[in-house]
Amino acid sequence: MTGWHAGANKMQTHLADFIRHTPEGREAEAILRKCVHCGFCTATCPTYQLLGDELDGPRGRIYLVKQMLEGGSYTVKTRTHLDRCLTCRSCETTCPSGVEYHRLIDIGRALAEERLPRSAGQRLLRFVLREFLPRRGLFTPAMRLGQLFRPLLPAALKAKVPPRQKSAPVTRRHHARRMLMLAGCVQPAMAPNINDAAARVLDRLGIALVEVEGAGCCGAVRYHLHDQAGALDEARRNIDAWWPHLEAGAEAVVITASGCGAHVREYGYLLQHDADYAAKAARVSLLTRDIAEAVMQEKDALLELLRKSAAATRRKIAFHAPCSLQHGMQVRGTVEEILLAAGCELTPVADGHLCCGSAGTYSILQSEISLKLRANKLAALHAGAPAAIASANIGCIAHLQEGTATPVSHWIELLDRQLGG
Repeated sequence: MTGWHAGANKMQTHLADFIRHTPEGREAEAILRKCVHCGFCTATCPTYQLLGDELDGPRGRIYLVKQMLEGGSYTVKTRTHLDRCLTCRSCETTCPSGVEYHRLIDIGRALAEERLPRSAGQRLLRFVLREFLPRRGLFTPAMRLGQLFRPLLPAALKAKVPPRQKSAPVTRRHHARRMLMLAGCVQPAMAPNINDAAARVLDRLGIALVEVEGAGCCGAVRYHLHDQAGALDEARRNIDAWWPHLEAGAEAVVITASGCGAHVREYGYLLQHDADYAAKAARVSLLTRDIAEAVMQEKDALLELLRKSAAATRRKIAFHAPCSLQHGMQVRGTVEEILLAAGCELTPVADGHLCCGSAGTYSILQSEISLKLRANKLAALHAGAPAAIASANIGCIAHLQEGTATPVSHWIELLDRQLGG
């Protein structure tokens, strides 16, 4: 490949005038100059491992984005390679130079989207996904209708509609300590027990988990489907809803879907140039916690509760760590430690750093690759013959459950049951 400077061992860039002096251009140039083209990223990239094409790995995609930013020609094939990226960020965990690849790929994708119009069918599909999924008022009734007629649905559609889940009521006791909860957009309809289990666990630990009226979708769906402006509006709406509670002493914003958590952690970055929201967004990012972090913070109290619990049983569990948890939020080993403390026997899972293929809307837009990645992931999860599979993100849970008869649930539900929930 061209575009490398062997002496400095760093990528040299000469951005085109149309982007050189823009915030995106300056950021892209800084990211590109960090890359030393070592190739470590290709070793942990799911699509490169699967397809074996340099342009379907991070290093190749970085080159394609660089070519675009320098004013070179690019085609629909270029966009196809960018589309195939899962944005799993496994490459960022591996990278020794701290290349913020996901931010560069977002800049490249936005440019490709503007300059290479998609077919009418593709535009319609993306429009439906970004306008339907984030709206609970639309998604929940549609899911309820699908669940009602689930026995009559075609097999392919039936697999995407989980049976309606019952959840035990949450006792709302008064606690001096409070944390806020992002309910999410699809999770309350698909798996309402996840948030309820989180509330019950934290309640036992002396913390009230509060869902704030006015907060909604985190914005990730819109952001990754080329509606960045709409995604930023959703971020501002959430900040406005949470801010009075944070000012009044709420300790954190707790999120049970790691995909949402990884995106909310980006609020500070996404709104850094917004004079009215930059400081607030930075604080929200700082206070965002995955539910695993919130529980582990109370480790001593949790261990005492588990010691007293009569409901605790020993089960073989395979844990799938979502990419958004381990690579996005950089929470590694925490869930496993909690499950071990709860008496679970964790089975070994090979290549735990690789994506399951869910990746937000990727399983719909890149279904062929997604299904191959899921098959590989399920083979690794099943290798230890677990009684159940646990994960930490609703997208991964639903995607994995479509491909297996082994029960798949959120790990917080398992912990809740171990505590008698």
